[in-house]
Amino acid sequence: MPDLSPVRRAIVSVSDKRGLVDLARALQRHGVAILSTGGTAKELAAAGVPTTAIADYTGAPEILGGRVKTLHPKIHGGLLGRPTPEHEAEMAQHGIGPIDLVVVNLYPFRETVARPGVALEEAIENIDIGGPSMLRSAAKNHERVTVVVDPADYAALVAELDAHGGATTEKTRFRLARKVFAHTAAYDGAIAAYLTSINEAGGRDAFPEVLTIQAHRARELRYGENPHQQAAFYAVESAERPNLAAAEVLQGKELSYNNLLDLDGALGAVLEYSEPAAVIVKHSNPCGVATDGTGAAAAYLKARETDPVSAFGGIVAVNRPVDAALARELSETFLECVIAPAYDEEAKEILGKKKNLRLLATGALPVRPDAGLTLRSVAGGLLVQSRDTAIASARDAKVVSERQPTEEELVALDFAWRVGKHVKSNAIVLARAGQTVGIGAGQMSRVDSVKLAVGKAVLTVRGTVAASDAFFPFRDGVDALGDAGVTAVIQPGGSVRDAEVIACANERGLTMLFTGMRHFRH
Repeated sequence: MPDLSPVRRAIVSVSDKRGLVDLARALQRHGVAILSTGGTAKELAAAGVPTTAIADYTGAPEILGGRVKTLHPKIHGGLLGRPTPEHEAEMAQHGIGPIDLVVVNLYPFRETVARPGVALEEAIENIDIGGPSMLRSAAKNHERVTVVVDPADYAALVAELDAHGGATTEKTRFRLARKVFAHTAAYDGAIAAYLTSINEAGGRDAFPEVLTIQAHRARELRYGENPHQQAAFYAVESAERPNLAAAEVLQGKELSYNNLLDLDGALGAVLEYSEPAAVIVKHSNPCGVATDGTGAAAAYLKARETDPVSAFGGIVAVNRPVDAALARELSETFLECVIAPAYDEEAKEILGKKKNLRLLATGALPVRPDAGLTLRSVAGGLLVQSRDTAIASARDAKVVSERQPTEEELVALDFAWRVGKHVKSNAIVLARAGQTVGIGAGQMSRVDSVKLAVGKAVLTVRGTVAASDAFFPFRDGVDALGDAGVTAVIQPGGSVRDAEVIACANERGLTMLFTGMRHFRH
């Protein structure tokens, strides 16, 4: 028999009223005496559930405008008292009865400070003191006390009370206590982050002095980048959507560390496009990207055509639901993962024959993710930066060459520029309108990235355009592009040798555009 602890007296005091009345009625059915405060007591009274005001129970009134309600020995003694002869005798001496259940959630601090223009005074008043104190007292004494901070746990609590005659098991009390300490840690972290982001002028800094990250282990992974490394995937509670933690895994083997890295890269790249698009990623770099107004299946075929050899064992992202036509094309190549908004039933049936293929569904996808922070670990700390959500349009770029771009070149340059943002530096992307032709990634010199992009090309390079994620430090890269038959180049500009590079473009009859925006990706 599990170590059971009966619930005879409970404190119920919640800001989030979801499921409150149903829980209270279940407690009432089990003969539990309910202590409550403020709005919770009013809501329960309106529902016909009797409660005792905490002020009546302690004999001490609420004071200081409600700032002090539950900070009393009869409350915390009732929570912290252990079932030992010594504690029970001392509690009896002071007239303290045991409290067996705490159902508390906290003032909505994070929601308050998320509102634009919220005043510091209002934020301060939404820092809960009594709630965290009761939660921590109850969680510390989970040997005897059950504590619930999340309305999602109400149904399981009621089921356990029903199954054990109004008592809870040790396993449940420990599980709920762990959840409480994680919750209060996140709550305090949010307060610290907010207060340390306020600058001397009274404004908010983008980067607080104290950065607290609350993440929950979503799954343990088979291994890390290599089999001798351990790994796990942690979901960040406040992460924007779409994201990998929120995606539904429909089939396939367990996701690996490397799968998740590549899925992240593929998802980020496909979000650049509003028209039907497909991205194939291999080892964190796109090896094929395409768009096609007729649909995702056509886009995927064009993306795969860029580099069919590298597509083998790749990760595919599309920004449209997968239908049967696309599913048939996907099933022709060995792939590790596919991520898409959704899959129709026929597509699921077709891809279901590939038992090891992981399928992830994100739900509806926006164009480009929400702004936010990205984090990366280094020895001794974290690097934190704003997400690279900006993109310069080729049409808004400055034409620095003598020859103006054609309409066809502008469309292709805009497409290539968006791809280049997601390729590891030094990055060179050769493309036509809606289709990559060659990609050079991660080389130590830019001219080597040019040579790699040209050398990797399966399709004809002559007549393509090129995008470079950063400026050309010398003319050699542009010379190599000209030799390959590239007609137009888009780049940030900003080199001390810009004049030399522009002169090279003019000599070769190329059109060259400067965006003034760099997209390094390390």
